[in-house]
Amino acid sequence: MRIGELMTEDVLTATAAERADDAWHRMRKGRVNHLVVMDGEAVVGVISTQDLSAAGAAGRGKKTVGELMTRGAVSASPTTLVRRAALLMRGRSIGCLPVVDNGRLIGVVTVEDLLDWINGHRDSTRLQGQWERSQPRSRWSHAGRQREQHNAPH
Repeated sequence: MRIGELMTEDVLTATAAERADDAWHRMRKGRVNHLVVMDGEAVVGVISTQDLSAAGAAGRGKKTVGELMTRGAVSASPTTLVRRAALLMRGRSIGCLPVVDNGRLIGVVTVEDLLDWINGHRDSTRLQGQWERSQPRSRWSHAGRQREQHNAPH
């Protein structure tokens, strides 16, 4: 699966000149943990609730998004495989990937998006069957408990 199928298209953005406190309030109101920071059409960074929390209320009131953001945000294309996106995020310890196509921001994928996707697929019958086949059969496994209950003397 590719992240273009998983991404959120309605991305909240900010500018580097925006007051950090204003960005904080927009993030809380929108219930998001990241804003993609733009300079015109170019992605120049990402700011997270973690960045803003670290600044504290006093710091947010005195600083701009540009002073607190992570510059040079790692981005991905909509054709990036989900596994590759997850490895990028884990390897760089980041919580989101702006999705850029032909130099234009078209979406964002977050750790939460990946976890939701994994959780949805974990519950599917096809993948559950694969999981059971890959696990050793013991009296502690789900399939093993069913077998023991079925074969137990009554």
